Amino acid sequence: MVEQKMNPMREIKIEKIVFGIGGTGDYLAKGVILLDMVTGKKVAKTKSNKRIPGFGVRPGLEVGAVVTIRKEIEPMLKKMLVAIDNVLRKKQMSENNFSFGIKEYLEIPGMEYNRELGMMGFDVTVVFKRTGRRVKLKKIKRGKIPSKQKISREEIIKFMEENFQTKFI
Repeated sequence: MVEQKMNPMREIKIEKIVFGIGGTGDYLAKGVILLDMVTGKKVAKTKSNKRIPGFGVRPGLEVGAVVTIRKEIEPMLKKMLVAIDNVLRKKQMSENNFSFGIKEYLEIPGMEYNRELGMMGFDVTVVFKRTGRRVKLKKIKRGKIPSKQKISREEIIKFMEENFQTKFI
């Protein structure tokens, strides 16, 4: 019997992890410090494009901060999953990614309480890809990729159960 090799174009990889926190003013400044403390990377601030009078938001106002990690993803993801007891809900899964929130940064292993920050949390988004995704994203000679290159919820659940021993409820 000849063993079938897995198609390398169907292999699922983690593309990036995006950490985000939203807020304005002093809360946002604390959030920037928190993201810097957790990731050790430079934090980018996001600005509003719309006016939302109910929230006191105007165009150009900084309303959030994000950090994207593309290298050394697995150890960082394992730390974040430990903070939520390695349990995710199936409804948190989406096509090509999933997101979860960490309510308090103290739940992350190795983090200590910072009196200036108080109790804060943030969002974590994990984005998946398959080989060939760049064909769709590149600027010159952009091409189309078939829908079977997208990663379904079931495939993400299977990948997380096998590689990170994550439980789903």
